[in-house]
Amino acid sequence: MGIISCKKDAFLDTTNKTNLDDGTMWASEQNADIFLNGCYANLYPTGADWPDTQMDNFSDDAHARVYFNSYAWKEGNVDISLRPSGGFGGPQGPSNGNNSWETTYKNVRDINSFIENIRKHSSNFTTDYIAKRIDEAKFLRAYYYSELFMRIGGFVIDTVVQSRASSTLDELRKPRNTYEESFNFIINELDEIINNGNLSIKYSISDPDAGRATLGAAMVLKGWLQLFAASPAYNSSSPAVADPGNLQHFASYDAARWASAAATNKKFIDTWGHKGSGIYHLFPDMVNFWREENEYNSGVIWDRQFVPVTMPNLYGSYGGPCNIDGLIDVDWGEYQPTQSIIDDFQMANGKDITDPASGYDDQHPYIGREKRFYDFICYDGAPYYREWMSKPDTVWMRIDKVNPRNNEIDLSGANDATQTGYWFTKQLSKYDPRNLVDCGQNYVFYRYAEVLLNYAEAQNEAVGPDASVYEAINAIRMRPGTDLPELPGGLSKDEMRKAIHRERRIELSYEQKRLWDIWRWKEADTRLNKPTMGMKIYNSKPNDNSGVWIYEKFALAMGHVFTNKMYFCPIPQEVIDRNSKIIQNLGY
Repeated sequence: MGIISCKKDAFLDTTNKTNLDDGTMWASEQNADIFLNGCYANLYPTGADWPDTQMDNFSDDAHARVYFNSYAWKEGNVDISLRPSGGFGGPQGPSNGNNSWETTYKNVRDINSFIENIRKHSSNFTTDYIAKRIDEAKFLRAYYYSELFMRIGGFVIDTVVQSRASSTLDELRKPRNTYEESFNFIINELDEIINNGNLSIKYSISDPDAGRATLGAAMVLKGWLQLFAASPAYNSSSPAVADPGNLQHFASYDAARWASAAATNKKFIDTWGHKGSGIYHLFPDMVNFWREENEYNSGVIWDRQFVPVTMPNLYGSYGGPCNIDGLIDVDWGEYQPTQSIIDDFQMANGKDITDPASGYDDQHPYIGREKRFYDFICYDGAPYYREWMSKPDTVWMRIDKVNPRNNEIDLSGANDATQTGYWFTKQLSKYDPRNLVDCGQNYVFYRYAEVLLNYAEAQNEAVGPDASVYEAINAIRMRPGTDLPELPGGLSKDEMRKAIHRERRIELSYEQKRLWDIWRWKEADTRLNKPTMGMKIYNSKPNDNSGVWIYEKFALAMGHVFTNKMYFCPIPQEVIDRNSKIIQNLGY
């Protein structure tokens, strides 16, 4: 069971809880912490492990191979008959084992048990300990519920340990709460945590409690969830899925929901952000933002800790270029950007590539792009270096018969090379990906740039593109190391919305945010019914390369079927078989 303590002292040790029974578990604060730390250990980042944990692979930003669940889901295959255990996605689509109905309620039961036992044995704990740890537990419960809420809509609100010894079977079988009831429950819980003020605002890397819940984490989750729920898929006269029981949307549209989301994110910025105490502010070096030496930097709001060997971060073992430094199959190469997101990276002058004044050349498409393109994307001819390598390398994905290379684009599914013509490098660590246990790089759930983006979007929807909207977006664009010019003035609300959506896509790329965005904007049915595009590069005279290199966008050979029901995950049929009061999501 994980123990959260100072990372420099191996913050995630292994402690055997089986030596503690009900008589000793709650006898001291140290013992009780063992139980709560187990609740933290159950946090499962959707993006630090197996490729099917990558939420972005279910979106229009990334592609994974035919043998991964995201591929089948994008072809419209969703099955409700099996339990969502095992790998991410499974037959239920983007509802992984740790964020499934089954596992969510297991985690919630543990948290409810902790809260009940702390109160029951309160004489063994200090008042400060009780106040702080109960708020931590409530935050974890709110977080687990938020992940389920975004996937299925209304859930069963459960705050006590259910027992057949004290309740009848009928009493245990509760119906789902409505979308609005579920949303209000989470927001009210977070409000209580924030107003209590028992938690720290932020932790530093040397703090023994680093990794625990904070006031910053509670407020960013509240602001994000308000933005999510205010969006057109759920807060509209024509929601994405119009179910009659209001389990998958609010009963009616309310424009004030945008204003509430803006207010929460503005409070974060004005209180703890760059316009307040400055505890949180943008970190300038995005290439190294995730490195272990920069953990708990000014931009990190909440993360999930990892340590080498005992609990490593496996993200880099499955993504990035396959064949590097003269070595074959260095990693799996399964995080493959699509041409769709590549085309959304602007030019260094801040113009879209579709703007005739941008200087973009479709036959030299990787010249003159914005810095984040070079920081986040591995493209044909890209320089590549990580500290484990003997020397810098250059990655070539082009089809070259004269000088064949191991990273040549895989158009036939014959190897592990990219099928889109790209890999991404964002968040990849300095460690050799062949050594799976070396990386202790933390997984960041929320960072300060997201607060700025959340505020800008909510404020634009609430009142239009006022000066504060420009300020929030431009703070990211003009950040040292990003160095884009300001957005042009005089944008309409619709034009600003488009600019914000593009900025979210690029800034938060491959941080497991994209699927939530195209779901809540009600754009998935358009975007995920289009072909997945890649870039094929070949010479017009391939036998001796005496011709010109041609850059040709092409559609990958895969089906694309997204139906409206896929804006939500299904509830596993086994859950409904056990509890007839549970109503399945519409269309399943």
